[in-house]
Amino acid sequence: MTDQNTDVAVIGGGAAGMAAAYAAAVKGASVLLLEKNEKLGKKVYITGKGRCNLTNASEIRSYMDHIVSNPRFLYSALNAFGPDEVMDQIEKLGTPLKTERGNRVFPVSDHASDITKAWNTGLQQSGVITRLHSEVHELLIQEHKAAGVVLKDGSRIDAKTVIVATGGLSYPSTGSTGDGYRFALACGHSIIPCRPSLVPLLVREKYVGELEGLSLRNITLTIPFGKKKRFTRFGELLFTRDGISGPLGLTASAYLGKELENRELTGTIDLKPALTEEQTDGRLLREFSDNPNKSVKNVLRKLLPASLCPVLCSLLSFDAEKAVNAVTREERYEILHLIKAFPFTFTGTRGFNEAVITQGGINIKEIDPKTMESRLCRNLFFAGEILDLDALTGGYNLQIAWSTGYCAGAAAAESALTTYQDILQEDTV
Repeated sequence: MTDQNTDVAVIGGGAAGMAAAYAAAVKGASVLLLEKNEKLGKKVYITGKGRCNLTNASEIRSYMDHIVSNPRFLYSALNAFGPDEVMDQIEKLGTPLKTERGNRVFPVSDHASDITKAWNTGLQQSGVITRLHSEVHELLIQEHKAAGVVLKDGSRIDAKTVIVATGGLSYPSTGSTGDGYRFALACGHSIIPCRPSLVPLLVREKYVGELEGLSLRNITLTIPFGKKKRFTRFGELLFTRDGISGPLGLTASAYLGKELENRELTGTIDLKPALTEEQTDGRLLREFSDNPNKSVKNVLRKLLPASLCPVLCSLLSFDAEKAVNAVTREERYEILHLIKAFPFTFTGTRGFNEAVITQGGINIKEIDPKTMESRLCRNLFFAGEILDLDALTGGYNLQIAWSTGYCAGAAAAESALTTYQDILQEDTV
C-alpha cells in the first residue's frame, strides 16, 4: 500500500540533499525530502569549526588541483552549478557572504546555521515537503528502475525518481552511517573501498606526545611513498597526543591514507625551509659564536620553539648540556640535520569519527557525470559524499556536494516530469 507519492524523493538532508531537493522543486517537480535526523544539514553545522566554509571562490580550473579523487568527473557539475552560482544562491536566500584568505567563503555572521537557514528558506519557498525523523530502509526497484522507497516504519513512498544523498562515513554522529552504500550495492553498484580522509595522522614515536598542542608554521612536511612519489607541502601543522593534525596533517592524509593501510611511512619536517642547509649552518655558527659558553640546549631555544628543543636534544647522540664552544663539526652537522629533517614514522590515521570527509564510495564509472544518474538503474541518482569524490580543505568538498546535488535534482525533476508528460500524451491518444 502506498502511503505517499511524489515526483522526486530525496534521501538525506545534508548539503547535497538540500541542493538536490531545491533544484528539483525549482524545475517544477513535486519533491519529498527525507531526513532521519531531527534537522536538516546536521553536518553543515560543524563544518569550518562551526563557521561553514561553504565554497571556494577560485576559478573552476584551479579546482582540479584541489580535488584528490576523480577531478575530471566534476567538470560538468562544477560548470553547471559552480562557486559563483552557490554564492549567488545563498545570498539571494538571505545570507550575506564574505571571502577570506585562500578564497575561502564564509557567512558574514560566522554562523554555519545561517547556511542551513538559507537552504531551508529556499526549500520552503519552492514547495519542498520535508519529513524529519524519516529513515529509509530500502529502495523500491522495478524493472531496473527506481520507483520509490520504504521507510524504517514500513510506510511506502512511490516516486518517479529517487536521489540518494546520504553522505559517507565521516562524523557518524551526524547520521553518516553508510546507508547509501547498502542501497547502491543492492542496485548492482560497486563501491570503491572507503577510508577516512582529511583526518589526523598517527605517529609511532613517543616524543610526539611531548609536543601536543604545539603549532608549527612555515615549515615543510615531506613523506616519500611509492616509487619516486613523495608528499611535500609547505604550511602549518599541529601536534596531537599521538600524531599530527592541522592543515598539513589533514592534507597528507588525503594522499597517504591508502598507503598507510598497508605499511608505515617515514617522513621529515624541515623546520627552516626558507634557508638552505648552508644558510642554516651559518645561522648555527653565528649563534655558537655569539654564545660560546652556553649549552647547546639553551642556544637552540633562540632558533626553535621552546617545547621542541628538549625533544630535538633528546635525539642527539651527545649531551645537549655541552657548551657550544666544545661542539665538533660532526655534532653541529647532527643538529643541522635534525633542524632540516626532523624525523617521524607515520603508522596510520585516526578514524571516521574525526575525518572531515570520506575517501572512496560509489564507482563514478557507473554514474553519468552530467546528471548524476545511475548507469545501472534508471531514475536513480546519487549526489555528494556517497560518490568516490573528495578534495582538500578550503570549501572544495562542500562545493562538490552543492554541484552534484544540484545537477542530480535538476536531472531527476526533468526525468520525472518527462515521464509525466508521456503519460498525459498516452491518455490523450
